[in-house]
Parts: sequence; structure tokens; C-alpha cells
Amino acid sequence: MCGIVGYIGYRDAYPVILKGLQRLEYRGYDSAGIALYDGAEIKLSKTKGKVADLEDKVSKQINPTGSLGIGHTRWATHGVPNDTNSHPHFSNSGDLVIIHNGIIENYGALKEELQKRGYKFSSDTDTEVLVNLIEDIQKNNNLKLGKAVQVALNQVVGAYAIAVFDIKKPNEIVVARLGSPLAIGVGENEFFIASDASPFIEYTNNAVYLEDEEMAVVRLHKPLNVRNIKDDRIISPYIQKLKINLEQIEKGGYEHFMLKEIFEQPNAIKDTYRGRLLIDEGIIKMAGVEDHMGKFLNANRIIVIACGTSWHAGLVAEYIIEDLVRIPVEVEYASEFRYRNPVISKNDVVIAISQSGETADTLAAIKLAKEKGAFVFGVCNVVGSSISRETHAGAYTHAGPEIGVASTKAFTTQITVLTLIALRLAKAKGTMSSSDFRRHLVELETIPKKVEETLKSDTLSKEIAAIYKDAKNFLYLGRGFNFPVALEGALKLKEISYIHAEGYPAAEMKHGPIALIDENMPIAVIATKFGHYEKVVSNIQEIKSRKGKIIAVVTKGDTQVKDIADHIIEVPETLESLSPLVTTIPLQLLSYHIAVMLEKNVDQPRNLAKSVTVE
Repeated sequence: MCGIVGYIGYRDAYPVILKGLQRLEYRGYDSAGIALYDGAEIKLSKTKGKVADLEDKVSKQINPTGSLGIGHTRWATHGVPNDTNSHPHFSNSGDLVIIHNGIIENYGALKEELQKRGYKFSSDTDTEVLVNLIEDIQKNNNLKLGKAVQVALNQVVGAYAIAVFDIKKPNEIVVARLGSPLAIGVGENEFFIASDASPFIEYTNNAVYLEDEEMAVVRLHKPLNVRNIKDDRIISPYIQKLKINLEQIEKGGYEHFMLKEIFEQPNAIKDTYRGRLLIDEGIIKMAGVEDHMGKFLNANRIIVIACGTSWHAGLVAEYIIEDLVRIPVEVEYASEFRYRNPVISKNDVVIAISQSGETADTLAAIKLAKEKGAFVFGVCNVVGSSISRETHAGAYTHAGPEIGVASTKAFTTQITVLTLIALRLAKAKGTMSSSDFRRHLVELETIPKKVEETLKSDTLSKEIAAIYKDAKNFLYLGRGFNFPVALEGALKLKEISYIHAEGYPAAEMKHGPIALIDENMPIAVIATKFGHYEKVVSNIQEIKSRKGKIIAVVTKGDTQVKDIADHIIEVPETLESLSPLVTTIPLQLLSYHIAVMLEKNVDQPRNLAKSVTVE
């Protein structure tokens, strides 16, 4: 979950690394640090706080010169956020310096052994243990840095992406990965190292993504030397051409990335179905599905594994796939699935969903499913990510970079991909008529315009936010396809405003949560004009009779709920199965404005990180 950046080349390293850390701050932001080599010494500066705090400290503490450097922005695992626990970390000799993303699980035993050998530790981190282990191996066995790193990593248990520099080898940086992402940008007489491509996209679009259990020695004026950590096998690095551009990772005039990403959803949805939804031909074309159609159609069941917002998208998929395709679907938390000895066989299809494609729990669940013989299909946003490589097949969402920690466009584009899959399978299986299939295609094509229309509720959402920003608790209610939207609405509020919120099926309210309702309790209800409409109206009446404050998301032109609710936000009419794509928008905006009014850090909420690469 931490962000790592490195540079070796002809430029001043500091501005490259600093800008890179700013772009990676979504991965962790409780402390930051940088180490620079100027040809004579390693200059270190690190601090508790954000990258802006680091920049301030560097200006007072060191002369930031040198064409080699490594930097880190931290999401704490071992050791509280403070200056000492911040990365980079020196070895005892001061010759080696390291940055690390991940967790070394057996660090306690390693630390104890190193202490017996006379090593001292100033921090509580597992990372300081690792750098001293590398140094111990290097010294005792008279090894070069790369070989010492390799030997050390064969002794550790856990996950890591690391970059290590040795002052005695001033023209190289050694990097390695297992379970945490690592990209190497390849330029002219320069190399960039980062957790993802955003820190170096303006300098080069050539990238090498290390696979698990791979390491590389990055040397000036020499080709990349990539090896397998376990067996020392030489690996020929594959250089990818990146397609993201600088504009996509800048705020573009918006106050926050989250707001920008909310407003990007019409285009993101369109980009996701572009080339797949062929309206003139009346077909859906998805290579990952077509190539494995038999696996899907003959599946006993489909198991969706995901975490957080992606799990909510999976719940929407459950409703859509079961409704249209008539194949049983189970939605599992990846973190639970991997630990409960699930019943799974070669006749099951697993769909793994992750925005980053790096979620540790989801990756582990994928590996378990593959061991059991299941076919695994991935849905993720980041090209070249671990999940995209670990699954048998898959589909990208094409949402573009999502920097805000609270997911917005990732959610709607995941639903879009999953809807396309459901429609294609329903057509192939014959579970929906040609006319119904055509109607769904036409309606899905109109969704971007309807999302655009829904975004016009921004001002109204802001007005409602001003009324309820000081509430201590919220309830979110929905039924059918919109029950997962209620869960997602509650999650958004919790994530960025720190207000306690819960999502429930509307009918379940009377089985407990109704006891919480009084004049101080705002309740957001999704009450669109579909199958459960009359039932939801009854639920709203029950709330009203107990003085609850009702914020209702309704279909445009609704009069019945309008007469009861305290506030209504209208959304355009669409098919019930597609309604989550529009009903989620007002809830995203409401959460955003409440958080802004409470002066919370919207893009970097406390204790959270964008990509959860640790267990």
C-alpha cells in the first residue's frame, strides 16, 4: 500500500522523485521520505505526514542534489507513523538504503537473530530488518548487492516491492517484487522505478512490469538484468507501451480527484463499452468471454470474489447474471474465501474484481481457486496489473487512472463490464429474447447521457449535504438491484466523512434498524419506479411515522414519494438492471459534499489507501 519511486540517470533525481511521490500519495500518506546520492554521500530526509511535509523538511535539512535517488510514501503496517519509522531505512553500516512496500511476516525471528549478531534497530519496522539482513548476507558471504538481495529474499516470508541502493555500487539500484506491484520505466540513458507508471509517464511510455518472485538490477548504460528470485533463471524483460497520458492523472481544474472522477463517469462508461457494445450489429463482442464461452455456459455456478467497492459491484452482478443468464451466483469477500476452505471445483467459474488489480486478498483467492481447478476471469482497471496476469482471461474496465482513494468511476465501469458479460452470456444461452436483448443494448448505450443528466443534481446534493453534515449516523436503504447501491452509498460516506453509516435492504429496516430512527436520523432511500416501488413507498411511510429525515433518490417525474420525503433527487428512467449506474451518482455527490463541508481530506481519507496490497 505504500508508494515507491526511484530514479537513476542524467536528470536531477529530486524533482522527479518528489513529483512521483505526489502522484503515488493515494497509496499511503502517513509519512514520506527520500534518499539522494550526489556522488559522494547519501542524503536522507524523512518525516511523519504527507509529501508536502517532506518537501518542506527537505528544503531545511539537505541539499537535494544528485542523479540517483529513492523515495517512499507510507501506509503504516509495522510501527506507528513517525519520523523514525518512515522510509527509506539505512543498514547499520550506512552503506545500504532501502524502500519497501509490503509486509515481512517473519521479521520478528529475523530481527532476533540479527540482534544476536550485534545489529541495532532504531525503528519498529520490518523494513529495517530486511535491509540489515541483506547487509549481513552481503558481508558474511562476500556477495554483490544483487546476489545478497536474492539470498535474503529467499529467507523472508511475506510480500514486498523493494528498491535497494549500495553506496559502494553507485551506478545501480536493485529492485524486486512479490505480491506488491513494481514497474520500471525505461528511458534513454535513464531508468525510473515506481509502484505504478504514473511517476514516469511524462518521461517515457516504455515500462517493464516485474512479475512475482522477479528481481532486476537496474544499471546505467546497461540493459535490464531480470532474474527469478527462487532459481536464478534469467528472464527476458517484456517492454510494454503505455497508453495513459499525463492529463488523466492531473486534477484538470477540479478541487479534488474524487470530484473529477465522479464527473468523468459518462466518458468512463462509454470507454468501457466502446468496441464491445456494437449497437448497429446488435451484438456484444468480448474476446475474453468468446474464447471461453463453454466454461461460462457449462458452469455449475459463478463465484464472484472481491473486496470493498468491488464487492458491491459483484453484488450488482449477482442480481444481473441470475436474472438474465439463470446461472447461480455467489458473491464472496476475497479475504474470507481464501481462509474458509471453500467448496469449489473445475465446474465453477470465478470472477475476480479489483480496480487496482493488486488487491492482496483477491490475488490469494484467485490462486486458491486455480488450485481447485476453477476457471478464473478477471475484471480490473490497471493494464498489466497482477490480477490481469494471474487470471485465465478477463476484461479491463477502461476507467482511466483513479487517484481518489474512495472508488467512484471504478464502481460504475465494473458494473458496465459485468452487465456486458451477463448480456453476452444470456444471448448465447438463449435465456432472453432477441427483442429484449436489443432493448438492453439500446438502453445501455444511453446510460452515459443519463449519468450526465444525473450529475446536474450536484447543486441539490450540496444543499442537502449542508443540512445533514453534522449527523452522527446515516441509514441507506434500497431493494433488488439497488440494495448494493445502498451499501456502496454508506461505504462512501464512511470512507471520506467518517460518519457512521449502514446500508440495508429496505424491507430489513423493520427487523432491527428501525429502532434507531428518530428526528436526528437521515435516511437515504433509493425509490426508483420498478418492481419493488410500492414496497419501498411503504418503507418510507414507516420511516416518516417515526420522524426520520428522508432523502429519496427517485425516477424523474415521481409524485408519490415526493409527497412524503423531506428531499428528493431525481434520476432519469432506465431499465431496472441498469439503474445502479444512475442511482449511485447522487450518493457519491452527497458523500463528497459532506466530507468537503467537514473539511476532511477527501482524496486521502485517514487510515485508508487506494490499493490494499497487504493482508
